Amino acid sequence: MFPASRYSIQAQRCIRALKTVKAEHAPPQLYTWRWKCSSAVTPRITSHYTICPRDKDPRWEGVEMERFADEADVVIVGGGPAGLSAAIRLKQLANKQEKELRVCLVEKASQIGAHTLSGACLEPSALNELFPDWKERGAPLNTPVTEDVFSLLTKKYRIPVPMLPGLPMNNHGNYIVRLGHFVRWLGEQAEELGVEIYPGYAAAEVLFHEDGSVKGIATNDVGIAKDGSPKDVFERGMELHAKVTLFGEGCHGHLAKQLYRQFNLRENCEPQTYAIGLKEVWLIDEKKWRPGRVEHSVGWPLNRNTYGGSFLYHLNEGEPLVALGLVVGLDYTNPYLSPFREFQRWKHHPFIAKTLEGGNRIAYGARALNEGGYQCLPKVTFPGGMLIGCSPGFMNVPKIKGTHTAMKSGMLAAEAIFPKVTAKDLASETAGLHVPEYEDNLKKSWIWKELYSVRNIRPSFHNYFGLYGGMVYTGVFYWILRGKEPWTLKHAGLDSAQLKPAKECTAIEYPKPDGKLSFDLLSSVALSGTNHEGDQPPHLTLKDDSVPVANNLAIYDGPEQHFCPAGVYEYVPLETGEGMRLQINAQNCVHCKTCDIKDPSQNINWVVPEGSGGPAYNGM
Repeated sequence: MFPASRYSIQAQRCIRALKTVKAEHAPPQLYTWRWKCSSAVTPRITSHYTICPRDKDPRWEGVEMERFADEADVVIVGGGPAGLSAAIRLKQLANKQEKELRVCLVEKASQIGAHTLSGACLEPSALNELFPDWKERGAPLNTPVTEDVFSLLTKKYRIPVPMLPGLPMNNHGNYIVRLGHFVRWLGEQAEELGVEIYPGYAAAEVLFHEDGSVKGIATNDVGIAKDGSPKDVFERGMELHAKVTLFGEGCHGHLAKQLYRQFNLRENCEPQTYAIGLKEVWLIDEKKWRPGRVEHSVGWPLNRNTYGGSFLYHLNEGEPLVALGLVVGLDYTNPYLSPFREFQRWKHHPFIAKTLEGGNRIAYGARALNEGGYQCLPKVTFPGGMLIGCSPGFMNVPKIKGTHTAMKSGMLAAEAIFPKVTAKDLASETAGLHVPEYEDNLKKSWIWKELYSVRNIRPSFHNYFGLYGGMVYTGVFYWILRGKEPWTLKHAGLDSAQLKPAKECTAIEYPKPDGKLSFDLLSSVALSGTNHEGDQPPHLTLKDDSVPVANNLAIYDGPEQHFCPAGVYEYVPLETGEGMRLQINAQNCVHCKTCDIKDPSQNINWVVPEGSGGPAYNGM
């Protein structure tokens, strides 16, 4: 999508370095030693080098591990709305002031937008700032919102809820978009401005200077077999060094997790809380199609103490398409709950089914969302780097919108960085530039005001009445006081700590899918276009291979087999017939990160697979 012929000479050199097979580094082709990370009792699951170090594995002796390095002024991790907006703003400023500025962006998806998934109802405030002429530039905002509907669902009925002006869910002036298409358009704008974009290369490691500041990133190694041994086509990843590195990996980024620990960035905030969003796109009967209509609902099929809600958006893309989905807060307590099956059950509600009947499902996907808001924002600047977008968590939960805040955060980061990286007398106490002005500017921006005003809506649901108490709180304190109440409510804590033991909960009996409105998991994953190189170490790594059976299955009935929206985890009988083992179907992973978040043992660590692996969403 971004052909090499359109890159700068520097970019072409970088691509050649990334793609050249280092034949002289090939290891011997015959290995007879079977290395094990697990005990003889526990079947081996994890073979990734982050758990099983290579320096203790004789199969890696003699393998050349030197990496090629390249330099840029700014490196950006993640080709989503935040990362691309930052890159665009940097080049806008550089071009306006006629200054040379090399900006490199790496994205793990095979194409820009291929891993992007959202509802999405876009508030265009940040886009108006970034490109006031976005309409003339052909931005794919084809569906202005024309109708807002909000409902409280019971099992069989719908209770309409008035959409009062000023409430967060009011979508007047917004656009229904296919966010992957919008992100792809942003990528095209960035490329035209001179940003070097490298899709298909995953940032796998944070690099540090000797003084502890961030030096840049390294892309992932490729050519490693499933058992953790080097193949004859093994290639070391590449290092990208920068004065400042921006991390815009999206929700629960694996590099951001390292940075939180390294710089103690979460010292003065609450633990982040999350949700999982599941989405489908349908082609429906044209007679039922109402372009511009936005429908949201709360209630059934979730109980009053499980936070969540649904959406159904009518797109205007030249054919009768609707985007629909269910969002489930990951602070739920029943280990038997399956967000995927709740989503499939929701489509059978009479109010929803009447739109879908006679239609065809054409796409499916899932991703995690940050829901902590203001209370959970970490420190976002540190020597050599910054966090932008959904990585730190700028989503406005009551609005169910984070694209506009993600874009704005990227723009603010760029505006803070630019004078520093282009200064002739570059002065810094650390080798990697520390730019605290970014955080200062954030706190002065409309992002901060917006998140502060809605800070109590999500945690207000933690009460005896659950959903109903939260709705009353929102109606009284937000609609009347606009978030100016002199207190700040707290969240429940880590989502992974909320599950109750299975013996204290009631198993949930889900209806079988009918193949018309509801579907099974594997046929759904097939619609996501997900694909990974099969012969590589599973990127769903376990700190201890014995924990899933000994703890998760024994106490919580193996919740990973319920909460995963892609069928990655399943418990199967041991070959001996005595006991069970966890099987990880890593090739199914849609990169939602839910397992890393919700695992009650916090034993799962999601890391990036080989570049280009994962879903292949088309405008999700």
